[in-house]
Amino acid sequence: GCGGGLLSEAMAQQGAHVLGVDAGETAINVARLHALETGIAVTYRQCLFESLLPEFAGTFDAVTCMEVLEHMPDPSATIALCAQLLRPGGRLIAATLNRSPRSYLMAVLGAEYVLGLLPRGTHDYQRFIRPAELAAMMRRAGLQVGEVVGMRYNPFSHSCVIAGAPQVNYLMCADLPPVR
Repeated sequence: GCGGGLLSEAMAQQGAHVLGVDAGETAINVARLHALETGIAVTYRQCLFESLLPEFAGTFDAVTCMEVLEHMPDPSATIALCAQLLRPGGRLIAATLNRSPRSYLMAVLGAEYVLGLLPRGTHDYQRFIRPAELAAMMRRAGLQVGEVVGMRYNPFSHSCVIAGAPQVNYLMCADLPPVR
């Protein structure tokens, strides 16, 4: 998911050549429009991961899968597809929600019902993924799991801090081993 181009544009501003992908037409259109307005060079495609395999299998230095796994029908299959897009030595960075009581309180009750930051029903707590579960998915896809860090979002300052334990939102990095 391209998230309307937020991460894609930030990566491009740091010098990355970026292909932003989203299945949703609205998100892609928002991202394309914003890129035109800012002049940031990002290529966007409205498609599913699997449609990229014939053209891009084994070519990406990095693949990000940010806040979409908890919405996918088969997150393990999504991780496997992401791994197939990586070149040997490439890195997958995934962000998702931990299935924990604190996560339910913050991401579902807090964000959807109390603060109204997200539409009610955006998240299904049963689809949240514990870090150990995500690590197992990554290992099954042939990846070597590295760092796992928590993320904290402050809805009042609209800021995010990457630090601490993976109690609610978290990032996990994994590498595709280089060919020897």
